[in-house]
Order: sequence, then structure tokens, then C-alpha cells
Amino acid sequence: REGYEHFDPRAYLRNNYLPPRADFSSEEFVVPWKLRCLAETFASGEIRGRTLIDVGSGPTIYQLLSACDHFEEIVATDYLAVNREELGRWARGEPGAFDWSPFIQHVCKIEGRGEPWQDKERRLRERLRRILPIDVHRPEPLGAPLRPPADALLSAFCLEAVSPDRAAFVRALAHVGNLLRPGGHALLLGALGESFYLAGPARLPVVPLEESDVREALAAAGFALRELRSYAMPPALRTGVDDVDGVFFAHAQK
Repeated sequence: REGYEHFDPRAYLRNNYLPPRADFSSEEFVVPWKLRCLAETFASGEIRGRTLIDVGSGPTIYQLLSACDHFEEIVATDYLAVNREELGRWARGEPGAFDWSPFIQHVCKIEGRGEPWQDKERRLRERLRRILPIDVHRPEPLGAPLRPPADALLSAFCLEAVSPDRAAFVRALAHVGNLLRPGGHALLLGALGESFYLAGPARLPVVPLEESDVREALAAAGFALRELRSYAMPPALRTGVDDVDGVFFAHAQK
């Protein structure tokens, strides 16, 4: 908790969502890889419903771009008020908000429907109806049950970054699973082999995970794994803002 008091959303965005990491010139870069994982999974049409909850949204919305076509409402969440404020600025279209248009344009391109990117941007803003505080270390992360429970859950680079050890990671995964209806889908993006990352003056510890840890944690938290993909971070993207080895993408079902 103390480390996150110094978390700088703008520094985090600069470190991870501007070049070189946010380079759309090749599918070999990490951000296009993440966006493709999500686009291909949502393209199946299987993951849909009334509500999707995004656990630990941070100051980012890229993870919601393919999801917004399949849900009536998206609920974003974060522990930090500064991140919720950053999300709110983008949702309201305020001047000075982070520019996600390159991400939106790329997702429209890979989804291949010929949709103007401004339409997707508008749709996500319309469906991002709530931005709530959350604490994944509580059995009721929102302080009360989500009514009705979410049809799908998404979480990107949250649980391993806020858990002191693997046991806490498993507990946090079970806690957020309480927000999801039985049979609901969970999509996770996360770091592999990472022990820290930087966000301005904040140096945040991370639980270093291997693929086997992700598999075991999902099973222990009551999820059936449907798919697990991984990406190895190339040397050119090891920029010193973290020590990440790679990224995982998991699709599981409660």
C-alpha cells in the first residue's frame, strides 16, 4: 500500500504505452500482441453479456477495446484514486487525457470490420458507465457483492503486481472470482518473471510468475483454464522500467 501512494499514472503510461513498447509497426511488439490476444478471443462471440468488470484497470483502457462490442456495460475499477481520475478524464473526453487513438485504430484494423475508429471510441465511452474503487485483498473486493454478478471479468497486470507472494496472488484471484457468475469467463494479462516495475518515484514489487504458477493459481481459485499464451519480451523492449521476462494471456471459466 505504501509503495502505491507514490504511483504516478503519467509515468506508468509513458513507460509502457508510448514507443518503444507501443509500436504498431510490427505484430512482434508487445502491445500489438496483447491487443491481438484480446481481439481474437472476443471474436469467437462466446464471451458476451450484460456486464464486464475490469479488475485493476490502472490508468489504461486499451484492454477494453475489443470487449466493448460484446457487453452493455463495462465497470472499470482501481485501488488508486489517481488512476480512477485518469480514466474519468479519458471517459469524459477532457483535454489533456492520454491519447489512446493509435490503440483504437490498431484494434479496428485487426478486427477487420472497416469500422471508423471514432465509432469504437464513442461506444467504449458510452459503455464505460462506472469507475469504482476496489481492493482485491478483501473477499468482497468492491465492499459489497456485484449485483447481478458480472458475465465476464478482465484483469491486466494487476494481481501479480499487488500481491506480496504467490499465496496472496491465488487469494486475490479467488476474491475477484466472487464478482463473476458461475460459468462466466475470465481473461487475464500479466507479467512473467517480473520482480519490480517503476511508475515515477514509485518502485513497485511484483510476484515473479511462471506459466505453471498461472495454471495452478487459476485451478486453486476455481477456474477451468481454456487457453494460455505467452510472449517473450525481446531485448529491444527491456528498457529498464521493469525486469519483465514476458507476458501471459489466459482465458479461463469459473
